[in-house]
Amino acid sequence: MDGWSNEELRRIAETDDLHISPFREDGKTYGTPTWIWSVVVGDSLYVRAYNGQRSSWYQAAVKQRAGRITAAGMTKEVVFEPVDGSINDWIDDAYREKYKGSPYLSSMISPRARAATVKIMPR
Repeated sequence: MDGWSNEELRRIAETDDLHISPFREDGKTYGTPTWIWSVVVGDSLYVRAYNGQRSSWYQAAVKQRAGRITAAGMTKEVVFEPVDGSINDWIDDAYREKYKGSPYLSSMISPRARAATVKIMPR
């Protein structure tokens, strides 16, 4: 599969139930599912670590580069790619729109969380 279908992205964008499970050290065993916020920008899916780069799921995702997610009633095998640069401004806007009114929003668009932004792609 080359990417997410429009329907998959729509369903994920409309829900608040994404759980991420990067592989553990062995590269075969999935880590404990962690609930995180997700946003869609264009035709891509992004997540951030609330606790920044020290987050255990973020460290596993960057090191192992693969795992799975569960969201909107779907379970998908995925790859993870760290993100940096100006795309983070668009990602901030998407977080502001999707999670407006949340007391956690400012933390999710902070430099700490921005530094732990990951793009998720189907495997």
